[in-house]
Amino acid sequence: MLDSWPCCRIPTATKRSGYGLVQAIANWLLARPYNAILALAVTLLLPAPQITSGAIMALLVLAKGNRPAVTGALIATAILAVATLIVGGTLPAVLVLVAGTWVPALLLTNLLVATRSLTLSLQVSVIVAIVAMFVFQVVVPDPAAFWQPYLDAMAKVVNDNGLELDTSMLTADIMTISAVLVYWMLFTVAMMTGYWFYRQLPYETSNFGRFRELNFGRVIAFTMALASLLAFVIGAAWLQNIAFILFAMFMMQGLAIMHWLRGEAYLPGFALISVYILLPFLQVLLVMLLALVGYLDAWFDFRRRFAKT
Repeated sequence: MLDSWPCCRIPTATKRSGYGLVQAIANWLLARPYNAILALAVTLLLPAPQITSGAIMALLVLAKGNRPAVTGALIATAILAVATLIVGGTLPAVLVLVAGTWVPALLLTNLLVATRSLTLSLQVSVIVAIVAMFVFQVVVPDPAAFWQPYLDAMAKVVNDNGLELDTSMLTADIMTISAVLVYWMLFTVAMMTGYWFYRQLPYETSNFGRFRELNFGRVIAFTMALASLLAFVIGAAWLQNIAFILFAMFMMQGLAIMHWLRGEAYLPGFALISVYILLPFLQVLLVMLLALVGYLDAWFDFRRRFAKT
Protein backbone atom coordinates (compact mmCIF):
# COMPACT_ATOMS: atom_id res chain seq x y z
CA MET A 1 0.00 0.00 0.00
CA LEU A 2 2.90 2.33 0.72
CA ASP A 3 4.25 1.75 -2.76
CA SER A 4 0.94 3.04 -4.13
CA TRP A 5 1.38 6.40 -2.39
CA PRO A 6 -0.03 8.74 -5.07
CA CYS A 7 2.18 11.41 -6.48
CA CYS A 8 1.43 15.05 -5.96
CA ARG A 9 -1.22 16.63 -8.17
CA ILE A 10 0.02 17.36 -11.66
CA PRO A 11 0.47 21.09 -12.02
CA THR A 12 -1.88 22.85 -14.40
CA ALA A 13 0.02 26.08 -14.09
CA THR A 14 3.23 27.23 -12.54
CA LYS A 15 2.82 28.87 -9.16
CA ARG A 16 5.06 31.54 -7.78
CA SER A 17 7.65 30.33 -5.32
CA GLY A 18 6.42 30.11 -1.75
CA TYR A 19 8.30 30.60 1.48
CA GLY A 20 11.53 28.64 0.90
CA LEU A 21 11.74 26.77 4.20
CA VAL A 22 8.01 26.06 4.38
CA GLN A 23 8.01 24.81 0.80
CA ALA A 24 11.03 22.60 1.46
CA ILE A 25 9.39 21.04 4.52
CA ALA A 26 6.13 20.44 2.66
CA ASN A 27 7.99 18.87 -0.27
CA TRP A 28 9.96 16.58 2.06
CA LEU A 29 6.83 15.43 3.88
CA LEU A 30 5.15 14.54 0.59
CA ALA A 31 8.19 13.07 -1.17
CA ARG A 32 7.99 9.63 0.47
CA PRO A 33 5.31 7.98 2.61
CA TYR A 34 7.91 7.12 5.24
CA ASN A 35 8.74 10.80 5.68
CA ALA A 36 5.15 11.63 6.57
CA ILE A 37 4.81 8.60 8.86
CA LEU A 38 7.99 9.51 10.74
CA ALA A 39 6.89 13.15 11.05
CA LEU A 40 3.44 12.17 12.32
CA ALA A 41 4.92 9.88 14.96
CA VAL A 42 7.63 12.27 16.15
CA THR A 43 5.50 15.42 16.28
CA LEU A 44 2.84 13.59 18.28
CA LEU A 45 5.38 13.45 21.12
CA LEU A 46 6.14 17.18 21.01
CA PRO A 47 4.38 19.89 23.05
CA ALA A 48 1.06 20.99 21.52
CA PRO A 49 0.88 18.03 19.10
CA GLN A 50 -2.57 19.20 17.99
CA ILE A 51 -0.82 21.97 16.04
CA THR A 52 2.35 20.28 14.78
CA SER A 53 1.07 16.77 14.11
CA GLY A 54 -2.40 18.02 13.23
CA ALA A 55 -0.93 20.36 10.62
CA ILE A 56 0.91 17.44 8.98
CA MET A 57 -2.34 15.46 8.89
CA ALA A 58 -4.09 18.44 7.27
CA LEU A 59 -1.32 18.75 4.67
CA LEU A 60 -1.54 15.05 3.84
CA VAL A 61 -5.31 15.17 3.41
CA LEU A 62 -5.12 18.23 1.16
CA ALA A 63 -2.22 17.01 -0.98
CA LYS A 64 -2.77 13.24 -1.03
CA GLY A 65 -6.34 12.56 0.02
CA ASN A 66 -7.95 10.69 2.91
CA ARG A 67 -6.76 7.15 2.19
CA PRO A 68 -2.99 7.84 2.18
CA ALA A 69 -3.35 10.18 5.17
CA VAL A 70 -5.28 7.62 7.24
CA THR A 71 -2.93 4.81 6.18
CA GLY A 72 0.08 6.82 7.28
CA ALA A 73 -1.61 7.69 10.58
CA LEU A 74 -2.41 4.02 11.28
CA ILE A 75 1.19 2.95 10.61
CA ALA A 76 2.49 5.78 12.81
CA THR A 77 0.08 4.67 15.53
CA ALA A 78 1.36 1.10 15.32
CA ILE A 79 4.95 2.33 15.62
CA LEU A 80 4.10 4.45 18.64
CA ALA A 81 2.17 1.59 20.23
CA VAL A 82 5.11 -0.80 19.88
CA ALA A 83 7.54 1.81 21.23
CA THR A 84 5.21 2.50 24.16
CA LEU A 85 5.01 -1.19 25.08
CA ILE A 86 8.80 -1.52 24.85
CA VAL A 87 9.46 1.36 27.25
CA GLY A 88 6.66 0.30 29.58
CA GLY A 89 4.34 3.20 28.84
CA THR A 90 0.55 3.32 28.92
CA LEU A 91 -0.95 2.23 25.63
CA PRO A 92 -4.47 3.69 26.19
CA ALA A 93 -2.93 7.13 26.77
CA VAL A 94 -1.19 6.94 23.40
CA LEU A 95 -4.38 5.88 21.65
CA VAL A 96 -6.32 8.72 23.26
CA LEU A 97 -3.63 11.18 22.14
CA VAL A 98 -3.75 9.78 18.60
CA ALA A 99 -7.55 9.99 18.42
CA GLY A 100 -7.64 13.43 20.02
CA THR A 101 -5.02 14.85 17.65
CA TRP A 102 -5.46 13.31 14.22
CA VAL A 103 -9.19 12.64 14.06
CA PRO A 104 -10.27 16.30 14.62
CA ALA A 105 -7.59 17.49 12.18
CA LEU A 106 -8.81 14.96 9.62
CA LEU A 107 -12.45 15.96 10.04
CA LEU A 108 -11.77 19.71 9.98
CA THR A 109 -9.63 19.43 6.86
CA ASN A 110 -12.32 17.37 5.14
CA LEU A 111 -14.75 20.13 6.04
CA LEU A 112 -12.41 22.60 4.34
CA VAL A 113 -12.30 20.43 1.20
CA ALA A 114 -16.08 19.94 1.21
CA THR A 115 -16.93 23.62 1.64
CA ARG A 116 -13.99 24.80 -0.50
CA SER A 117 -13.96 27.86 1.74
CA LEU A 118 -11.65 28.59 4.67
CA THR A 119 -14.11 31.13 6.03
CA LEU A 120 -17.13 28.83 5.82
CA SER A 121 -15.27 25.89 7.36
CA LEU A 122 -14.20 28.06 10.31
CA GLN A 123 -17.75 29.36 10.70
CA VAL A 124 -19.01 25.77 10.88
CA SER A 125 -16.25 24.91 13.38
CA VAL A 126 -17.54 27.69 15.66
CA ILE A 127 -21.03 26.17 15.58
CA VAL A 128 -19.64 22.70 16.27
CA ALA A 129 -17.65 23.99 19.25
CA ILE A 130 -20.73 25.66 20.74
CA VAL A 131 -22.82 22.52 20.22
CA ALA A 132 -20.08 20.44 21.86
CA MET A 133 -20.08 22.70 24.89
CA PHE A 134 -23.89 22.56 25.11
CA VAL A 135 -23.81 18.75 24.91
CA PHE A 136 -21.16 18.67 27.64
CA GLN A 137 -23.38 20.78 29.89
CA VAL A 138 -26.29 18.38 29.30
CA VAL A 139 -24.39 15.09 29.53
CA VAL A 140 -22.19 15.94 32.54
CA PRO A 141 -24.45 16.50 35.57
CA ASP A 142 -21.64 17.74 37.82
CA PRO A 143 -18.96 19.66 35.87
CA ALA A 144 -17.08 20.48 39.09
CA ALA A 145 -16.60 16.78 39.84
CA PHE A 146 -15.63 16.14 36.21
CA TRP A 147 -12.86 18.74 36.25
CA GLN A 148 -11.54 18.00 39.76
CA PRO A 149 -9.10 15.22 38.69
CA TYR A 150 -7.64 17.56 36.07
CA LEU A 151 -7.26 20.33 38.65
CA ASP A 152 -5.54 17.91 41.02
CA ALA A 153 -3.14 16.85 38.25
CA MET A 154 -2.40 20.48 37.38
CA ALA A 155 -1.77 21.33 41.04
CA LYS A 156 0.60 18.36 41.38
CA VAL A 157 2.65 19.38 38.34
CA VAL A 158 2.88 22.96 39.61
CA ASN A 159 3.80 21.85 43.14
CA ASP A 160 6.47 19.48 41.81
CA ASN A 161 8.10 22.54 40.22
CA GLY A 162 8.17 24.39 43.54
CA LEU A 163 5.19 26.63 42.78
CA GLU A 164 1.63 26.87 44.03
CA LEU A 165 -1.61 26.84 42.09
CA ASP A 166 -4.70 28.55 43.48
CA THR A 167 -7.43 26.25 42.18
CA SER A 168 -10.18 28.25 43.87
CA MET A 169 -10.26 30.59 40.86
CA LEU A 170 -10.57 27.71 38.40
CA THR A 171 -14.29 27.07 38.57
CA ALA A 172 -16.09 24.46 36.49
CA ASP A 173 -17.37 27.16 34.12
CA ILE A 174 -13.88 28.57 33.59
CA MET A 175 -12.45 25.10 32.95
CA THR A 176 -15.20 24.30 30.44
CA ILE A 177 -14.84 27.59 28.60
CA SER A 178 -11.04 27.29 28.56
CA ALA A 179 -11.18 23.72 27.23
CA VAL A 180 -13.54 24.65 24.39
CA LEU A 181 -11.53 27.71 23.38
CA VAL A 182 -8.12 26.07 23.64
CA TYR A 183 -9.03 22.99 21.63
CA TRP A 184 -10.92 25.03 19.04
CA MET A 185 -7.91 27.28 18.57
CA LEU A 186 -5.44 24.38 18.46
CA PHE A 187 -7.33 22.48 15.78
CA THR A 188 -8.25 25.47 13.64
CA VAL A 189 -4.63 26.68 13.75
CA ALA A 190 -3.48 23.15 12.83
CA MET A 191 -5.83 23.04 9.84
CA MET A 192 -4.84 26.53 8.69
CA THR A 193 -1.13 25.74 9.11
CA GLY A 194 -1.49 22.59 7.03
CA TYR A 195 -3.41 24.57 4.44
CA TRP A 196 -0.68 27.24 4.41
CA PHE A 197 2.01 24.59 3.84
CA TYR A 198 -0.13 23.10 1.10
CA ARG A 199 -0.48 26.46 -0.65
CA GLN A 200 3.31 26.91 -0.69
CA LEU A 201 3.85 23.83 -2.82
CA PRO A 202 5.48 24.65 -6.18
CA TYR A 203 2.66 23.15 -8.25
CA GLU A 204 -0.94 24.31 -8.68
CA THR A 205 -3.06 23.75 -5.56
CA SER A 206 -6.71 24.30 -4.70
CA ASN A 207 -7.48 27.77 -3.41
CA PHE A 208 -9.99 27.87 -0.54
CA GLY A 209 -9.40 31.50 0.37
CA ARG A 210 -6.90 33.33 2.51
CA PHE A 211 -6.79 33.72 6.28
CA ARG A 212 -6.62 37.50 5.90
CA GLU A 213 -10.12 37.37 4.36
CA LEU A 214 -11.69 35.57 7.34
CA ASN A 215 -15.03 37.01 8.46
CA PHE A 216 -17.33 35.16 10.85
CA GLY A 217 -20.19 37.34 9.69
CA ARG A 218 -23.10 39.15 11.26
CA VAL A 219 -25.10 36.00 12.00
CA ILE A 220 -22.54 34.73 14.52
CA ALA A 221 -22.04 38.29 15.80
CA PHE A 222 -25.80 38.67 16.30
CA THR A 223 -25.99 35.26 18.00
CA MET A 224 -23.31 36.36 20.44
CA ALA A 225 -25.19 39.59 21.21
CA LEU A 226 -28.50 37.72 21.61
CA ALA A 227 -26.93 35.13 23.93
CA SER A 228 -25.48 37.93 26.05
CA LEU A 229 -28.84 39.67 26.27
CA LEU A 230 -30.74 36.50 27.17
CA ALA A 231 -28.11 35.53 29.73
CA PHE A 232 -28.56 38.93 31.41
CA VAL A 233 -32.38 38.76 31.33
CA ILE A 234 -32.93 35.19 32.53
CA GLY A 235 -29.66 34.75 34.41
CA ALA A 236 -28.60 31.56 32.60
CA ALA A 237 -24.93 30.82 33.21
CA TRP A 238 -24.68 28.46 30.22
CA LEU A 239 -25.89 31.23 27.88
CA GLN A 240 -23.31 33.56 29.36
CA ASN A 241 -20.63 30.93 28.69
CA ILE A 242 -21.76 30.60 25.07
CA ALA A 243 -21.70 34.36 24.61
CA PHE A 244 -18.18 34.61 26.05
CA ILE A 245 -16.86 31.79 23.88
CA LEU A 246 -18.37 33.31 20.74
CA PHE A 247 -16.85 36.69 21.58
CA ALA A 248 -13.40 35.19 22.30
CA MET A 249 -13.47 33.30 19.01
CA PHE A 250 -13.61 36.62 17.18
CA MET A 251 -9.97 37.04 18.15
CA MET A 252 -9.21 34.87 15.11
CA GLN A 253 -10.93 37.46 12.91
CA GLY A 254 -8.96 40.15 14.71
CA LEU A 255 -5.74 38.35 13.78
CA ALA A 256 -6.97 38.07 10.20
CA ILE A 257 -7.38 41.84 10.12
CA MET A 258 -3.79 42.25 11.35
CA HIS A 259 -2.63 40.06 8.46
CA TRP A 260 -4.79 42.04 6.02
CA LEU A 261 -3.32 45.33 7.25
CA ARG A 262 0.16 43.90 6.84
CA GLY A 263 -0.64 42.61 3.33
CA GLU A 264 -1.98 46.01 2.30
CA ALA A 265 1.11 47.76 3.76
CA TYR A 266 -0.95 49.56 6.42
CA LEU A 267 0.95 47.73 9.16
CA PRO A 268 4.72 47.14 9.37
CA GLY A 269 5.91 43.57 9.59
CA PHE A 270 7.43 43.96 13.05
CA ALA A 271 4.04 45.02 14.44
CA LEU A 272 2.40 41.78 13.29
CA ILE A 273 5.31 39.74 14.62
CA SER A 274 5.06 41.59 17.93
CA VAL A 275 1.43 40.53 18.29
CA TYR A 276 2.42 36.87 18.08
CA ILE A 277 5.40 37.35 20.40
CA LEU A 278 3.30 39.12 23.04
CA LEU A 279 0.32 36.77 22.78
CA PRO A 280 1.69 34.13 25.21
CA PHE A 281 2.53 36.83 27.78
CA LEU A 282 -0.56 39.03 27.47
CA GLN A 283 -3.05 36.30 26.68
CA VAL A 284 -6.23 37.71 28.20
CA LEU A 285 -5.59 41.33 27.21
CA LEU A 286 -4.56 40.61 23.61
CA VAL A 287 -7.27 38.01 23.06
CA MET A 288 -9.93 40.44 24.26
CA LEU A 289 -8.53 43.31 22.16
CA LEU A 290 -8.29 41.16 19.04
CA ALA A 291 -11.76 39.75 19.73
CA LEU A 292 -13.17 43.27 20.03
CA VAL A 293 -11.58 44.29 16.72
CA GLY A 294 -12.85 41.14 15.04
CA TYR A 295 -16.35 41.52 16.47
CA LEU A 296 -16.65 45.13 15.33
CA ASP A 297 -15.33 44.15 11.91
CA ALA A 298 -18.10 41.56 11.59
CA TRP A 299 -20.61 44.42 11.85
CA PHE A 300 -18.80 47.22 10.01
CA ASP A 301 -16.43 45.40 7.59
CA PHE A 302 -13.37 47.56 8.18
CA ARG A 303 -11.38 45.92 5.39
CA ARG A 304 -13.93 46.87 2.75
CA ARG A 305 -13.99 50.44 4.06
CA PHE A 306 -10.18 50.62 4.06
CA ALA A 307 -10.08 49.26 0.50
CA LYS A 308 -12.37 52.03 -0.71
CA THR A 309 -10.18 54.81 0.72
